Amino acid sequence: MITVKVVSKSSGDSVKDKKVALGISGLLAGGVTPAEWTDSNGEAHFDVKPNHGKVFVDGLARREGYLSGRIVVYI
Repeated sequence: MITVKVVSKSSGDSVKDKKVALGISGLLAGGVTPAEWTDSNGEAHFDVKPNHGKVFVDGLARREGYLSGRIVVYI
């Protein structure tokens, strides 16, 4: 399980209703998970195993590296 938390750089508040996806090589055709929307806590949850990849928020790559556990992304 990988959880992505989206936080506003300017306010430090959690951001809800952002479209988040993970790009993980070899996961699926195209390598991208189905998108999840952040909840009221700014979190999107993915039932995938830890792996190297990218975090996309609203279609933009926001982080690249080893993805596992809880990841905080500032936008």
